[in-house]
Amino acid sequence: MTDTPVLRVAGRPVARYVTRPELPARLSPRPYLHPVTTLGGTAVSELSPADHPHHLGVGVAVPDVEGHNFWGGRTFVRDRGPTELDNHGAQRHVSFQLRDPDGFVQELRWMAAGGELLHERRTVAATGLGAAAWALDLTFALTNTTSAPLTLGSPATNGRPGAAYGGFFWRARKEAEPPRVLTPDAEGETAAHGRAADWLALVGGSWTLVFAGVTDATRRDPWFVRTGEYPGVGSSLAHTARTPISPGDTLVRRVVTVVADGRLGRGEAAALVRKAVAR
Repeated sequence: MTDTPVLRVAGRPVARYVTRPELPARLSPRPYLHPVTTLGGTAVSELSPADHPHHLGVGVAVPDVEGHNFWGGRTFVRDRGPTELDNHGAQRHVSFQLRDPDGFVQELRWMAAGGELLHERRTVAATGLGAAAWALDLTFALTNTTSAPLTLGSPATNGRPGAAYGGFFWRARKEAEPPRVLTPDAEGETAAHGRAADWLALVGGSWTLVFAGVTDATRRDPWFVRTGEYPGVGSSLAHTARTPISPGDTLVRRVVTVVADGRLGRGEAAALVRKAVAR
């Protein structure tokens, strides 16, 4: 059985999951989904674009796990700025506990130079929402397997305002015009970035992505949003302060993303999110 599952909705391929990518260490090798497509076949993810080669489709990445970089690229160092460091970790596939055409459950080890820091269980499922939309449901559970407390940080907690990325991240399709950004009560990158919202939508030329946190903890995480520099949306596990995980404890987050053909308005996006989360 291949180590590169293909997710299908009603028999139609919508996402490819690369389990064991062969990547240089500075990209923080990790499994990722790419390409992810609408039911109509439009690609809505990007892999290693020229502007940020360490952006790997759709997945989970954290720039600072107790000083180790699981995001890729340079590390933001307080009073120094972005710095090339030999501190990159890697997410290593262990096994699939479940594999079906519409999803899987995967075990992963987050490895640094000194050994394993975190053990992850990742659950991914694809569900149809009609003729023009489907939902990607991704849950990750990170367990501290060391004998000491670990903390998760971000460039923001290390001194770079507005850069609290880390956790779930979706590098979206780049087009001639930046995508529109919508939340239930705001519009635009500036209004949405760094704020919590029940859902957040990127509206491209012929596609829409609608992101929603499902658990209470996930809904409290502010959204990290970029459209002007590049199109991407993620969660902020460490927004204003480092997030601790005690030995043996587990941090869990769940994000459901609606992948739709066409340009959705606020009402259509909200309706599809309700339908996706209710399943």
